[in-house]
Amino acid sequence: MADIEPYENALDAIPGAHPYPRTSRYHDAEIGVHRLPDGTEVRYAKRRLLPPIEEAGDDTQTHIVRTGERPDLLGQRYFGDPGQWWQIADANPVLDPRELTDEPGREVEVPLAGHFRQGVRRG
Repeated sequence: MADIEPYENALDAIPGAHPYPRTSRYHDAEIGVHRLPDGTEVRYAKRRLLPPIEEAGDDTQTHIVRTGERPDLLGQRYFGDPGQWWQIADANPVLDPRELTDEPGREVEVPLAGHFRQGVRRG
């Protein structure tokens, strides 16, 4: 019986397939290939560029931070997945996601569920 290949390897055989699922922050990141001296190819996600904050506008709702909240808890609350905290971080001008919830009473923008933000690719 043949071994089951990880999905990343299986997707490599499909032209245009992306190794990251649609819910990943790296889904829209361009995939680069680095060739080692022995010829081995190493694939990597190139730099992910964020869309301008001004474009968030109508696709967000406002959340008032309460004491004890964390980005992962907001990801669970709004997207049903704590790993989706990055969508909230992308919609707000913060360098560190912890800044989102450090201050109770802060207003943070939360993308509407089901609206996957598209990163900007540059060639």
